[in-house]
Amino acid sequence: MNLNDPVKANEFFKNKMAFTTGPVELSRKIGEKANIAVIDVRAEEDYKSGHVPGAVNVPKDKWSTLEGIQKNKLNVVYCYSQVCHLAAAACLEFSGKGYSVMEVEGGFTAWKEHKLPIESDNQQSKPRWQETESRK
Repeated sequence: MNLNDPVKANEFFKNKMAFTTGPVELSRKIGEKANIAVIDVRAEEDYKSGHVPGAVNVPKDKWSTLEGIQKNKLNVVYCYSQVCHLAAAACLEFSGKGYSVMEVEGGFTAWKEHKLPIESDNQQSKPRWQETESRK
């Protein structure tokens, strides 16, 4: 492998840190009631079967309406998985219209892999820290 340019690497990782987050960090921000809006860009039926607690569903056919996207908050956007580009495309669309955005790396798949709480139409699972405290 060739050496890369440290200046370009520094800029790349600054941007990565500024515009992406992981599921655990998002969960913490939700718990802290940070100034964020969580945006799920998956299909409506997938959203209904389970999503990040408090997330608003904005599937691709509704992006142009900007309904659910907030000007005064950081819009944290997720889709299905690490290989899904819906969240990145949505971030491109929303930021092009003047909205502050961040992408969740790994999407909803990573959220589930970390066993974080999931909300659905009929139920809500408890965060791991609440389950631990209820056993004490």
